[in-house]
Amino acid sequence: MGLVDDYRLMTRIRRFEERLMALKDEGEIPGSIHLCNGQEAIPVGACRTLRDTDYVSATYRGHGWAVARGVDLTALFAEIMGRDSAICGGRAASPYLSDASRRFVGENSIVGAGVPIAAGAALSAKRAGAGDVSVVSIGDGAMNQGNVHEALNLAAVLDLPLVLVVENNIYSEMSRIEDMVRVRQLAERAAGYGIPGRVVDGNDPDAVAGAMAEAVDRARTGAGPSIVEAMTERLVGHYSGDAQHYRPAGEVAAAREREPL
Repeated sequence: MGLVDDYRLMTRIRRFEERLMALKDEGEIPGSIHLCNGQEAIPVGACRTLRDTDYVSATYRGHGWAVARGVDLTALFAEIMGRDSAICGGRAASPYLSDASRRFVGENSIVGAGVPIAAGAALSAKRAGAGDVSVVSIGDGAMNQGNVHEALNLAAVLDLPLVLVVENNIYSEMSRIEDMVRVRQLAERAAGYGIPGRVVDGNDPDAVAGAMAEAVDRARTGAGPSIVEAMTERLVGHYSGDAQHYRPAGEVAAAREREPL
């Protein structure tokens, strides 16, 4: 894929999310939804480096990962609207949808809980011996969860083919990440597990793909897990209906000058 293909896919994700917000406003979607507007380059760049047989897991802000992974759009709309979709029958809705046919292990609304699940998929891939990898995305706040630490430590000790993508959009829900951690970059924590950690521009699909290609190749060749921290900004609230009063005036407008599209 080239940059034109990346742009088309990022635009597809953006339009998908915008249509979901319109459907939410029309009362067609039950519950809250968490959109990835502004973060599209991360799943697009990451999925460019993967095989169809690799595993992908995401957070509840994971629609973009599902689209980038090639999950059918009609099925995704139906699932999120709670209808009898071809993927989860309307039972998963927005925060839990998955598609086994695309090896999209799915989303998880428990913060950080996708990492131990992805580590399990990585263990399965290692035992199968076909060179497949497991990629999981989390938000910056999830790096403070105990289950993330435990899963990363296990993955490092067992040299599991796991790539952790931290989508650092500056905010952990409504709290700035700089108020919650002492390290300058979350990727610095990789040193504590004895694995590589790298920070990239999460608004550039080429930069994401470059870092991911290195991490995925490391995982495929049996060298173990890596952390890729992609710096980005969301252009919408944490959830549908979030008034974003906690964000300084002009912050979103400035982010729109840097966002992927």
